[in-house]
Amino acid sequence: MESNNHIGTIYKVAGPLIVASGMRDVHIHDVVRVSESRLIGEIIELRDDMASIQVYEDTSGIGPGEPVYMTGEQLSAELAPGLIEGIFDGIQRPLTEICKLQGDRISRGADVPKLDRSKKWSFVPVAKPGDSVVAGDILGTVEETPAVTQKIMVPYGVSGTVEWVFNGEATITDTIAKVKDAKGKTRELCMLQKWSVRRRRPYAFKMNPIQPMVTGVRTVDTLFPITKGGIACVPGPFGSGKTVIQHSIAKWADADIIIYIGCGERGNEMTDVLKEFPELHDPKTGLTLMKRTVLIANTSDMPVAAREASIYTGITIAEYFRDMGYKVAIIADSTSRWAEALREMSGRLEEMPGEEGYPAYLSTRLAEFYERAGNVVCLGSDKREGAVTAIGAVSPAGGDTSEPVSQATLRIVKVYWGLSAELAYQRHFPAIDWLKSYSLYDKKITGYFDETLDPEWSLRVAEVRRILQEESELNEIVRLVGFDALSEKDRLTFECARIVREDFLQQDSYREIDRYTPPKKQTEMLGAILMWYSKGQKALKDGASYKDVMDGNILSEIAKMKYEPDENWNEFYASLTGLIAGRFSDLKGESEE
Repeated sequence: MESNNHIGTIYKVAGPLIVASGMRDVHIHDVVRVSESRLIGEIIELRDDMASIQVYEDTSGIGPGEPVYMTGEQLSAELAPGLIEGIFDGIQRPLTEICKLQGDRISRGADVPKLDRSKKWSFVPVAKPGDSVVAGDILGTVEETPAVTQKIMVPYGVSGTVEWVFNGEATITDTIAKVKDAKGKTRELCMLQKWSVRRRRPYAFKMNPIQPMVTGVRTVDTLFPITKGGIACVPGPFGSGKTVIQHSIAKWADADIIIYIGCGERGNEMTDVLKEFPELHDPKTGLTLMKRTVLIANTSDMPVAAREASIYTGITIAEYFRDMGYKVAIIADSTSRWAEALREMSGRLEEMPGEEGYPAYLSTRLAEFYERAGNVVCLGSDKREGAVTAIGAVSPAGGDTSEPVSQATLRIVKVYWGLSAELAYQRHFPAIDWLKSYSLYDKKITGYFDETLDPEWSLRVAEVRRILQEESELNEIVRLVGFDALSEKDRLTFECARIVREDFLQQDSYREIDRYTPPKKQTEMLGAILMWYSKGQKALKDGASYKDVMDGNILSEIAKMKYEPDENWNEFYASLTGLIAGRFSDLKGESEE
């Protein structure tokens, strides 16, 4: 319970930073209440009896001499049924409930429980009296939504023998089990757990991520894939499509739970998310996407200090669902705004600035966030596996990725989806630059797809990369002396690269038929393009002309591939490959193959 102990007095106010005296009995990261308005703050620095407090609310009107109250807690997330479909701010205050009570604006000092204490949930026991349990074992389940069943776990640090377990409807604070430990002490357990957001939740051990997280975005899945439990960043200038890519991944990625953090972004972008997700049909469940989503909205007009807390709140919730054995995708938009909050608070603390004014510990804080992702074996006797995949947008000023946040992020992540302003201006979306981007998971995933999907997957991907790289080199010649100076072989390569770019890599996330492409269709689309290219090169070598190879009927059919419905795809693909084979059988050299 929150204490009303008056422990300190405000000495100085500098925007969201408050310095208080008489604070000897507190610890770093303790939560306090500031002034009679009881604003929420967190201690971030201690010097003798002086404490620096970052306040997560507007400090206007607060002055020296006002009291500071101790709560006895650290900044924590509440973990229990009620998270899914929730819309929270950066410190997990429920925005929907606050809106009902106070209107569209959060009043200062708003004190609303993070999760509903009055709602009753149907608890179905799994453990039985007499069972021996350890931390992470499942006591029972609660169907939170038709898409998500929460597994109520034994809290960390608790083990023993189950004496009693509840069956029926209960609130998150009601006792649902009693466990007797080795010392004979009986612990009463409820569904609600609290966890400090700055401390990672424990697991048995971390595994090497090898399974792909399919996104349906062809550029991502084919050229720059990410694993379940992987980490990726999406840097790019204004207007290059960072938010649209993240929205698309949130909607279509192969993940059980989505945690979406709007960290310092524009309010209208979060409004789009809040409107779209409850209406969007989820192909995994047949329900709306919100039935397996948690939204954390901390827009640019909200207090800057709360941005710093928002990504920690989000990753803690993600770890909680990971511990149940779910595959979770956490999407942060954007870590640049989060880093700006770090810079502002560091400046007010009068710390020695690093490059471009960012604090010297910027890289450390970024690593603390991203390294909490991973594919793990969870605590518990059943050794279930869970994963957190972290994807963060980076918004470098002017699109300059040499700035500190981008560079610090690149040293940590393993997938880099670099967005290009030039591609965006050409209306090529997603504007992922295939010459600058990379994935360090590539070999693991291509090997996985070779074994489970298509033995030629890795060969096709390698050939497409070679063609795109060769096009880049040929472009220099074309700019200098023109297209006609190229040999017929190089012209065909140039044309194939154009087909790959326009008919495969380019994708419309707003067009229902094109916004998601399953891996099987992706490899067969590449197969058709490369079949045409290899047969064309063979025909040129055997004496056919470039004009003969460039059959307009085939090229128009290839251009239709991405708009072909999945239910008609097998028939269409067989027809297209038959058309290509038939066309080249009429050209010189084909009969000799």
